[in-house]
Amino acid sequence: MTRSLNWGTVRPVRRLIIRNNKTIRKRIYDHIREQLLYGEIPPNHHLIEAKIAREIGTSRTPVREALHSLELEGLIESVPRVGYVVKPVSEEEVEEICAIRIVIEALALRWAMQKAYGRLVEELRENTSLQEEKISRGDFIGFIELDAQFHEIITRHSGSKRLLELAQTLRQHMWRYRIRSMYTTDNALEAMEGHKGILEAIEKNDLEEVNKALVYHLERSREAIVRYTFRHTPPVTE
Repeated sequence: MTRSLNWGTVRPVRRLIIRNNKTIRKRIYDHIREQLLYGEIPPNHHLIEAKIAREIGTSRTPVREALHSLELEGLIESVPRVGYVVKPVSEEEVEEICAIRIVIEALALRWAMQKAYGRLVEELRENTSLQEEKISRGDFIGFIELDAQFHEIITRHSGSKRLLELAQTLRQHMWRYRIRSMYTTDNALEAMEGHKGILEAIEKNDLEEVNKALVYHLERSREAIVRYTFRHTPPVTE
């Protein structure tokens, strides 16, 4: 029997209030970007410069600059005679990101085990323990954040700033997809078991087993995202 996670923890849509003119463009960019990644602005939604500027209480220029930056990042696209539109979710993008993550995180794991083995194990143990608590409480958003932190711990201890930046960017893009796939406690438990498998392999200090556990976890994550986002398989609930 499967119990649905608590969707009441999902954050409400927020308005942005800016008081410091020096950070207007950056704050508008960060605000819209976060809403896109959390799914607060849905795919195919039309972003209107004048409307955004009016709601925030600023001119259209910093809004236009922020939207251009989001276009360069690939989160929105410019459509002739329409303006900016939120890019639809894409199965091809999921496949691409997951394949790249396997390569990047395998390298991060190897370097982290070489450079900071003790701290790596300690922090991952604490993280997985907190994951269990969040799942037991049905705290959906809390678990998703810890899921992201688990992988960030690995890349942070790799000692490579560039590797960390690359991994963070990829995971942030996966938020739009990841949230859609975590409908039930069973899905969250499966993800957590994947993390535990990686941790157990690290504790054995067996790099080959670590890589196998990582690939298995990310492949299962990809399958769940595709199943719930593009195959429209409904969750089983009580």
